[in-house]
Amino acid sequence: MNKRISRRCLVLALAVAFAAGCSTVRTTSGGAVGVDREQTMLVSSAEVNRSADKAYRGTLLEAQKKSLLNRDAAQVERVREIAKHLIPATAAFRSDAPGWRWEVNVLSSKELNAWCMPGGKIAVFTGLIEQLHVTDDELAAVMGHEIAHALREHGREKAGQATGIGLAAAIGGALLGAYYGVDPGIGKSVLGSVGDLAFMRPNSRAMEQEADRVGVELAARAGYDPQAAITLWEKMARVSGGQPPQWMSTHPSHESRIADLRGYADRVQPLYLAARRHG
Repeated sequence: MNKRISRRCLVLALAVAFAAGCSTVRTTSGGAVGVDREQTMLVSSAEVNRSADKAYRGTLLEAQKKSLLNRDAAQVERVREIAKHLIPATAAFRSDAPGWRWEVNVLSSKELNAWCMPGGKIAVFTGLIEQLHVTDDELAAVMGHEIAHALREHGREKAGQATGIGLAAAIGGALLGAYYGVDPGIGKSVLGSVGDLAFMRPNSRAMEQEADRVGVELAARAGYDPQAAITLWEKMARVSGGQPPQWMSTHPSHESRIADLRGYADRVQPLYLAARRHG
């Protein structure tokens, strides 16, 4: 068989294998904020959750060894109380989510950070609480945002995209080699970089926007003022200083984020008022 033809066959086989592994799903209902983008998944939810649980256990163990886990009982109680109100609100997006094996812990660190791993494993960093002097409403905005990532299974989606980008780069590299006589390794490197900038980074910004919107609804349904998401990011803007150009970042600029949150916080305000009346 001609070498060029065999390369074309290899490229076709890789492309077919890639397409066969794709699964398009709707992880959540749209809610009042209307987040209903279909997502393409290349890895199973169970696989991602197992990996997340293992990583979470390792993180907690390491923090415990360094005496950085749940050092302030009052702080831990505050964070867990907010989570206790947010978790039932997840049913508006996923009926299974309130039954997840949720865990909430506080890690002593100067980082302005918090996260929720797939399956509901939450960590809030003391730097976020102490340096920003967050109110309960602002802390609910942070935690709602992170929980939204787990509800939308963004971690699973990103894991699949990383796999897909690597495969697409390999396919593209083979194409360059087959048709233009370029070293496939060089082609793969170039296309991988382009894929990161043109697809992965912008898609990360889309995920952040989804988490912002779902997060304000979670906070509102839990009885926390969704407008606090705006004051939170105003505080973040003041302490973070300069940012890279938005197109080079995996997160939206503070200005565009705050502008988007204003509209969606207003949209879910009736949910907040209803929760306050019945709370």
